Amino acid sequence: MDGPGPLGDFLQARRARLRPEDVGLRDLGPRRRVAGLRREELAQLAGVSVSYYTRLEQGLSRGASAEVLDAIARALRLDDHEREHLERLADASRRAPRVRRPRPEKLADETRDLLRALDGVPALVLGRRTDVLAWNALGHALLAGHLHPFSPEDPAHRPNMSRMLFLDPHCRELYADWDRKVRAVVGNLRIAVGRHPEDPLLAGLIGELTMKSPEFVALWGDHRVTPCDAASYELHHPVVGAVTVTQQTLAIARSPEQSLIVCTTPAGSPSEEAITLLRQVSGGRRPTRSAPVPASG
Repeated sequence: MDGPGPLGDFLQARRARLRPEDVGLRDLGPRRRVAGLRREELAQLAGVSVSYYTRLEQGLSRGASAEVLDAIARALRLDDHEREHLERLADASRRAPRVRRPRPEKLADETRDLLRALDGVPALVLGRRTDVLAWNALGHALLAGHLHPFSPEDPAHRPNMSRMLFLDPHCRELYADWDRKVRAVVGNLRIAVGRHPEDPLLAGLIGELTMKSPEFVALWGDHRVTPCDAASYELHHPVVGAVTVTQQTLAIARSPEQSLIVCTTPAGSPSEEAITLLRQVSGGRRPTRSAPVPASG
C-alpha cells in the first residue's frame, strides 16, 4: 500500500484537530512539532500501544477490532457520523479492492411520479455522486436555469451539483454564503467516498475537483464528515432576486443511494412570493422534450 490510505489520512486529520487541553492532558513540552495530539498521546487515551496505533495510522495494519475502533473513536471525540465513517474506512481497508465501472444510475418510475407531484416546490433527485438524476421545472429554474432542463436525462452529460458549485460561476454567485454551502457538500462527499471507496467515477470526480479548485483541495484535506440533511441558504437569483430557502435532503425508500432535495420557504414570506413569481416567469418558456439537449463540458 502506498501511503497511509483513507483510514490513515482520516485518523491523522482528526488527531490534528485535537489539542491536549481538549482531552484533559497537560502540555508540558516547551514546543510542539505537530498540530494537535501526538500519536503517543492518542494511543494513551485509546488504551492501545503506540506502535500499534502508529502502524494503523500508517496503513500498515488492517485488522483493528471493533473494540479498538470504538476506543480510538472515543479518544478522538468523534460524533456519530464520524464513527460510522471510521468503521466504513476500516472495513474497506480489510478487503481487496474490486474496481469495476458501475452502471449508470436510473430513476425509478415512482420517484419520477413523486417529483412530478411536487409541482409547487423546487425539487431534484441526486445520485450517490451528486449527479442530478432529475429535477422538476421549479427546481431547475431555481438552481440551474442556465442549463438545459432535460440535461439530467442524458447519463453521459448529467449535471453534477458538486462540480457545478465549485466550477460553475452561476452556482458560485447563486449562494450568498457559498463557503458554508460547499463545506456541507464536501462533508457529504466524504461520506460517499467512505461508502464507495472502489467507485472509479466518484474517484474521478474527486480528482477533477482537486485539479481545478484550490478551495476544494483545502476543504477536502480537512477530512470533515458531515451529511447534508437540512439547512437554510440565502440565494441571489438572477430572475427573482433575494430568496431564502431551506434545502432538505430526504431518503428515497426504494433507491437508498439516491436523495430527494426539496427547497421550502416559510408561508406568507417574501421568499414564498419570490418562488411563486419564479414559477410564473419560468413556466411559460420551457422547451419541449423534443428540443436537443446540448452536451455539457
